[in-house]
Amino acid sequence: MKRYDFSECRFIAAASEHVSQLPNMAYPEVALVGRSNVGKSSLLNALVNSKKMARTSKKPGCTQQINVFSIDNRFLLVDLPGYGYAAVSQLTRRVWDNLVLSYLQDRSQLRRVFLLIDARHGPMKNDVELMKILDSYAIVFQMVLTKADKIKNPAQAVEQLKQIIPEHPAAFPEIIVTSSMNNAGISTLRTAIVESIQ
Repeated sequence: MKRYDFSECRFIAAASEHVSQLPNMAYPEVALVGRSNVGKSSLLNALVNSKKMARTSKKPGCTQQINVFSIDNRFLLVDLPGYGYAAVSQLTRRVWDNLVLSYLQDRSQLRRVFLLIDARHGPMKNDVELMKILDSYAIVFQMVLTKADKIKNPAQAVEQLKQIIPEHPAAFPEIIVTSSMNNAGISTLRTAIVESIQ
């Protein structure tokens, strides 16, 4: 297995209206997606050892576009807009939904989607809806628990997710438990990302 240290991360492109705004590069891709305020930007920053690669905020919905990063000049890490934030307008939500769905349908180089689930809340309705979409597109997705430092029993949260894996044919069987606060699970997530693009 090739080794990647995730140390060379650079912003490549963004799309806010249509997936055609993204470059069609000959690199494998993995994508991070999750509900607004799931801690996606903090997790991305932990992955690439940076505090400023992805914008973080206590206000949900900061990522309003698809952001693409090159990792070690070997593959692309794609930060998809968060979903499920009620305070944005219906029009904005529709644009975000269409943008993400177009990306999932059109990117043949996409190897795996890492679906972030807030450990404090478990899988919510929007998460399950996305799982069904990924099933229908036959896109492998792997669930990643975030904010594990915020709960007393992460193992119980993992067991909850394991119960729904059989319902989703596109679900990868292993669940990764992470915390961007103490870097728990970050190396495991890096390994899973690298394995997914081999």
